[in-house]
Amino acid sequence: MSTRHCSPSLGGPALSFGEAGSVSDLELPSALPTYIYDADTPRVFATPRHYAYVKVAEGCDYACAFCIIPTLRGAYRSRPAASIVQEARALAARGVKELLLISQDTTFYGIDRQERGALAGLLRTLNAIDGLEWIRLLYLYPTTIDDATLDAMAECEKVCKYIDLPLQHASNPVLKRMKRPGTREKYDGLLSRIRTKVPDVSLRTTFIVGFPGETDADVDELCAFVSDHAFDHVGVFTYSHEEGTSAHQFADDVPAGVKKRRRSKVMSLQKRLVGQRQRQRIGHRTRVMVDGPSADHELVLRARLSTQAPDIDASVYLAECDPSAYRCGDFVEVEIIGSRDYDLVARPV
Repeated sequence: MSTRHCSPSLGGPALSFGEAGSVSDLELPSALPTYIYDADTPRVFATPRHYAYVKVAEGCDYACAFCIIPTLRGAYRSRPAASIVQEARALAARGVKELLLISQDTTFYGIDRQERGALAGLLRTLNAIDGLEWIRLLYLYPTTIDDATLDAMAECEKVCKYIDLPLQHASNPVLKRMKRPGTREKYDGLLSRIRTKVPDVSLRTTFIVGFPGETDADVDELCAFVSDHAFDHVGVFTYSHEEGTSAHQFADDVPAGVKKRRRSKVMSLQKRLVGQRQRQRIGHRTRVMVDGPSADHELVLRARLSTQAPDIDASVYLAECDPSAYRCGDFVEVEIIGSRDYDLVARPV
């Protein structure tokens, strides 16, 4: 897995660099990019027709030690809200039910333009667009989540109670070497504030293990952090030493096998914790969006809760139904009848 993520292209999942390629294989730009697409840019769907990614900004102003993105994409630059709303309305008119708002740091939206509260205002405007059902925020940053955004998420019925917050680690020495603007104590306070402001919120995060200088004690602290906060979704990536990053000057001193074992340790813990919570859902009724047929069984449909993002999170599998009676993008009331690790099994009510 890659150690870092770019935001998705106009219609697809996140780009990454790591096992499949290296930043050193790329020709770095001689000048920082300044382009950002707008609502008039031709749009070709790279996703199913019922959901679409919408970029609210491009670039990044942070200097995380493991990341080359600011060099590749330039400084942070927000799109005008009118352009985003225009695109959202056009997508809704084409049958899109779910918007996924993305950027390298979505909660930084508008700050570069001195527009305080811009993201909260954008969410409230998008919430009023006919045809849209779900609005999801991806790639938030721990230092830029403000109360106005959390209030909008709590109050707008179409905004999913879902926060994707890549924290990268929970050990203060590792966070410092990563050049991340946070500490374990600040993260504890932030997560508590989020849960208070947005009841029943679903939390997703990602971590990097094997960063230079990481010890077994650092990983133990990371595991304690995962246990303390009951994340709904966790991704764990092994550090990849890349040219062009400030971390490249450090010795890549954690062996590959150790990185792999540390990743397995965190993911095994998360799998056990989530499995326990998923079993507690059995018997509950809820609303899901149909994504299409299951790849494993022609008589089973794949669906999602509002607290599950496409491509990166688990699914709800619909059994005991006629798959031909449902289309992608349909909403169905279901009863949870089983769980399988991260996934749930349900039947239409």
